[in-house]
Amino acid sequence: MTLTLTLLCLFAFLAGFIDAVVGGGGLIQLPAMLLLLKGVPVPTILGTGKVSSLAGTSAALQRYAGKVPMRWRAVGAAAVTAGMFSFAGSRVVSLLPAALLRPLVLGLLVVIAIYTFWRKDFGAIHAPRLPENKEPLYGILIGALLGFYDGFFGPGTGSFLLFAFVGLFGYDFITSSASAKLVNVATNVASLAYFAFTDQILYRVALPMAVCNILGSTLGARMALRRGTGFMRVLFLVVVCGIIVKLGYDTFQQT
Repeated sequence: MTLTLTLLCLFAFLAGFIDAVVGGGGLIQLPAMLLLLKGVPVPTILGTGKVSSLAGTSAALQRYAGKVPMRWRAVGAAAVTAGMFSFAGSRVVSLLPAALLRPLVLGLLVVIAIYTFWRKDFGAIHAPRLPENKEPLYGILIGALLGFYDGFFGPGTGSFLLFAFVGLFGYDFITSSASAKLVNVATNVASLAYFAFTDQILYRVALPMAVCNILGSTLGARMALRRGTGFMRVLFLVVVCGIIVKLGYDTFQQT
């Protein structure tokens, strides 16, 4: 168990680092947990992972706080809505096969990658394009869709949020990453509440992983602030392409 926990902590650190910058840390952490915690029910693995994810995302958000301007009306509306729909998604996940979402998610990620490659200035300039009074409405829509998705399925939620804040709202990568962290904290809190209430968390595994995720997230957020939007754009493309490969492999394995 000591070796298993050590490996899980290493993956949690790496997941925290990636997630703090461009999202997608779940792509690293969840497969590692499924591989190393054989015999543990999947809902328990999901609940255990949420402890680590929440800790790391909160640490990254704290790192961004005060250093990145936030559009609180829009981001706050998205966070509150996402939290409610994430709880609903966690409830529904036991009723529907998550595999049904894989082809749709895969297609969306391919479009996102192509668009980001094509738009060389994507996320480089902070130029909000929506009227300020409409931003909360779009925030509610984004929060509902991606909050439910995070509770129900999960992989790539942080990257989807980042893309939404850049592509739809017109924020730069730094501001979008900070905004995505706030929404992700809300989804993780709501989903974790469900798993905790149903007693589906291995705390002896979750707590050490949470510490390592915090360390990785703190380092990742610090590097993002130091290196700027160009670095984040490149890493965003790397992570999105990684998710495409992983989901593509899983999808075709099941056909």
